[in-house]
Amino acid sequence: MTTIRDKTIWITGASSGIGRALALKLAEQHNFVIASSRGREALAELQRASPQRIRILECDVGDDAGMSAAGARLAEMTDQLDMVIACAGTCEYDDDLKLDTASYRRVFDANFFGVVNTLREALPLLANSRAPIFAATGSLSSVVGMPRAEAYGASKAALGYFLDAVRADCSHLRLHIAHIRPGFIDTPLTERNDFSMPFMLTAEQAAERVERGLARGQHIIDFPRRLSWPLRFFGFFRLLWFRYCAPRITRIHSLRKH
Repeated sequence: MTTIRDKTIWITGASSGIGRALALKLAEQHNFVIASSRGREALAELQRASPQRIRILECDVGDDAGMSAAGARLAEMTDQLDMVIACAGTCEYDDDLKLDTASYRRVFDANFFGVVNTLREALPLLANSRAPIFAATGSLSSVVGMPRAEAYGASKAALGYFLDAVRADCSHLRLHIAHIRPGFIDTPLTERNDFSMPFMLTAEQAAERVERGLARGQHIIDFPRRLSWPLRFFGFFRLLWFRYCAPRITRIHSLRKH
């Protein structure tokens, strides 16, 4: 099986979940990994697992000025990036359509603008690689409209369009753009969910699928198939989703405030 080896890789959101699992897996395969997140202690623990292969770069991807400073520190660590995997993200649900714009901005800062900031700082270093890859983690929730996920799903849908546009702009360049769209993964974020999450995978299982997709040069990496194929079907036949599925899972039955 094709694996990723001997690369210099920057991973954001590396303190937990898919990002952490990817950092450990790729470090084991003789890659040099620069791991980023806001959690200093979690990053230090991650580095102890592979001190020769993992270096840490603490940053908040949603902080524009902070990411500019992180980009300068990144350039001091390496003069080249072969791969960037943007895994940082958050989720806040909109219960009862409160439409709290502060909540929406927090979600977009992490899930959308965080990826924009990451790509901006990575581009000069990716340009020095013979086969650069930029990958970002979206969500299968962006395929169809999910109840309560107005902020989260919209941020991931915006991310998908952004990646497509970057890919179009880079048609004459070597830069490979990959959009990772997982289903439910056992992470600190999903531990807070109070609803059924079918076909859940561990972070390690997700990392295996991400690495396999990136090694194969896929532009879209959807998993698990048992969830992605039905959602893509309903995304194409949207009327069926809104007529039969959405009414079963929404919690709103009145426009009155609860």
